[in-house]
Amino acid sequence: MRFVSTRGGAPPVPVSEAMRRGLAPDGGLYVPEAMPSFAPGDFDGCETVAEVAARLLAPFFAGDPLQGELGAVCDAAFDFPVPLRALSPGGPHLLELFWGPTAAFKDFGARFLAQALVRVVDEPLRIVVATSGDTGGAVAAAFHGLPDVEVVVLYPLGRVSARQEHQLCGFGGNVRALAVRGTFDDCQALAKAAFADPRVAAGRALSSANSINVGRLLPQAAYHAAAALWRWRATGRAAPWVVPSGNVGNATAALWARAWGLPLGPVTLAANANRALVDWVMSGERGGRATIATLANAMDVGAPSNLERLAALFPEGATGVRADSVDDAAIRGRIAAAWRAWGVALCPHTACAAEAWARAGGDEEAVLVGTAHPAKFEGVVEPIVGEAVPVPPALAAILERPWARVEVAPTLEAVFGDEAR
Repeated sequence: MRFVSTRGGAPPVPVSEAMRRGLAPDGGLYVPEAMPSFAPGDFDGCETVAEVAARLLAPFFAGDPLQGELGAVCDAAFDFPVPLRALSPGGPHLLELFWGPTAAFKDFGARFLAQALVRVVDEPLRIVVATSGDTGGAVAAAFHGLPDVEVVVLYPLGRVSARQEHQLCGFGGNVRALAVRGTFDDCQALAKAAFADPRVAAGRALSSANSINVGRLLPQAAYHAAAALWRWRATGRAAPWVVPSGNVGNATAALWARAWGLPLGPVTLAANANRALVDWVMSGERGGRATIATLANAMDVGAPSNLERLAALFPEGATGVRADSVDDAAIRGRIAAAWRAWGVALCPHTACAAEAWARAGGDEEAVLVGTAHPAKFEGVVEPIVGEAVPVPPALAAILERPWARVEVAPTLEAVFGDEAR
């Protein structure tokens, strides 16, 4: 299958080329030229996320140089637990996507992309990634130590948690993390500007590991598909889905999986106080807003890139999709309510999903998508629940690394020096 630009001004390319480029030459985002069609029975015998992913993604890799290695890529990328946990008897389920190396759902896409790119890129590779918190750590971990790969991570100074920053800056080696004096949207604009500047790519392959890269979204669709199948096999029904959403990659992946025929029911997208996604669902309005800093900082995105993909999926407006905006007071309240009701500590982002779920009626069949381990946000979570949140071993190992902050201005020259002059 080939991939085309959302803006229609770039030639179709195979999936490995779309992943290598990251952004289409016309500035658009790559999307599948056609949507495959599945039924739940097509996945009989597939139990794990890796097994579901290999079958789900096969149509996209047909005829691609990576076709014969797709199974190996999935096995290597998805080698950690993915629990689907009942929060109470007869109550909603929590899809825990935070048991990978960096304790966030971004590990799925970052590890898949790394495993894929090292198999198809035969020249030095530079990865440029903007992060509002969790993406950069996942990308750094996935690419750290790989030969002939340089990673540049851009994050907004003062707008990530202390543990997120330690994680971002604690790798060294082939990973360079830079604290940009600005917002996530400034970081994202820098990443896109790097692709438009031929000097930055001179002598190497240049790619992005943000969710603008289709190599991040395809594997994320796999965990939505797997969890939907697990619930379908248990109940015979398509469960309602609630997804925390910032740059809207996770949301796009869920809606792609549903469009391909996987048994996801109505989808609720939970934003924080940054309402661009909510505006689009309600009115089709895609104008960006100034970024607001919130407790759910990894979702602090004023102009989400993946709205462009959602507009391509829903050219006449979103159907079967609801969106809600959750402010900081409601995040705190929902963390407290979840602790009282379920004995579960939620990160601020997952709390947005739980709050949106409750506002929508609290359907007991629903699946809430848990995006990060609460230990990454101990400064928010622990005062509310009144006790320490245990740190998972993988995260604890990263937090033992030494780290140092490097601040830069929000310009290409500050990030890339003479290469951008």
